[in-house]
Amino acid sequence: MKLKKAPMGWNSWDCYGAAVTEDIVRKNAEFMAAHLKQYGWEYVVVDIQWSAPNAKSHEYEPFGELCMDEYSRLIPAENRFPSSAGGKGFAPLAEYVHSLGLKFGIHIMRGIPRAAVHGRGKILGSDKRADEIARSNSICAWNPDMYGVDASKDGARAYYDSIFALYAEWGVDFIKCDDIAREMPHEQDELMLISEALRGCGRDMVLSLSPGSALIEKAELYKQTADMWRITDDFWDKWELLYDMFSRCEKWCTHTGAGSWPDADMLPVGAILQDYDGANRTKFTEDEQLTMLTLWSIFRSPLMIGGELTKCDEFTIKLLTNERVLKMHSDSRHAHQVWRRDIEGNEMILWTAVSAEGGHYIALFNAGESDAEIEIPLSDIEVYRSVSGVELWSGEEFSGTAVKAKLPSHGAKAYYFN
Repeated sequence: MKLKKAPMGWNSWDCYGAAVTEDIVRKNAEFMAAHLKQYGWEYVVVDIQWSAPNAKSHEYEPFGELCMDEYSRLIPAENRFPSSAGGKGFAPLAEYVHSLGLKFGIHIMRGIPRAAVHGRGKILGSDKRADEIARSNSICAWNPDMYGVDASKDGARAYYDSIFALYAEWGVDFIKCDDIAREMPHEQDELMLISEALRGCGRDMVLSLSPGSALIEKAELYKQTADMWRITDDFWDKWELLYDMFSRCEKWCTHTGAGSWPDADMLPVGAILQDYDGANRTKFTEDEQLTMLTLWSIFRSPLMIGGELTKCDEFTIKLLTNERVLKMHSDSRHAHQVWRRDIEGNEMILWTAVSAEGGHYIALFNAGESDAEIEIPLSDIEVYRSVSGVELWSGEEFSGTAVKAKLPSHGAKAYYFN
């Protein structure tokens, strides 16, 4: 399956960490169906440790209890996902999400549960045991739940075939596979095994690799094995992380498109970190949020909302439903940075792209610490004629051989013309 556009959806991590529950997922899915689906948002993704009955925050419980079936496969914790009782797994929740016209996804960690290895758990479709396929020296640095799988061992493919067969049975549409993108090359064989098992399970699923930073020299491997891969570690609402993303996107922009999506990570907008009284809403200013959506959209990063959807304010809804900007996200082609320079004491950044439907996009960013006025001759992007177009956020029309803009500090504007 080659995705024609970068995935758009919601992920539970930014707001709930490892502690999301079925009720919360259903309510966010309902909100997406009612308010965002018509704009292209469609994936609802349950992030890490859904098998842990005692998960309570963004912190992991080291060597905590994980729910598992007889074949060493993690299953949802029934106290958090009650519809999974009776061996149903995520099938009822996925069915509900599908009934809303949306798609359902889950997070997994690379490897096989340590508890299964220590208990010599069985593997479906093989006479080997969990301890016989585990690579005990391949351990995630920040989560101790799993051992890596040795792809060369008999039974390794059977294990991965069995978990993806289970996910297909549940109706999963999206897999976020963690602890795989930045640890190369010793997990390369395991990545290839995961990809082959997923592609062979009989159900179309998006394969998303985390965390970053992915390795640029492995770009072709990611393209061959996955649909999207993280180009950064966890992205949060800090200007320095957003500022750093310009150089990351510049490095990866030539690898975007044709079913391959370098991923700038989730959008920490609205209410995040499980606090909805206003104290823990995003720390990004409104201008910084416009900058983030503009860069993500012209670059065509996947767009995954991190905030609690039911607590979206008016600004966040407008941010996520601007049809002109979302059209740039779907139609932008060959996006790249044109220049990055100091103009009267402010660092200004210019990106451009062509549209799949004809015409051009321009994105202009003020990364400086004061407001600025700037005029950009279209000859900077090798357009030598007068044009007519529109600024995407405001809808303001313009014409001529240059673009004139007033940009606030950390702000952005985006333009389309044909």
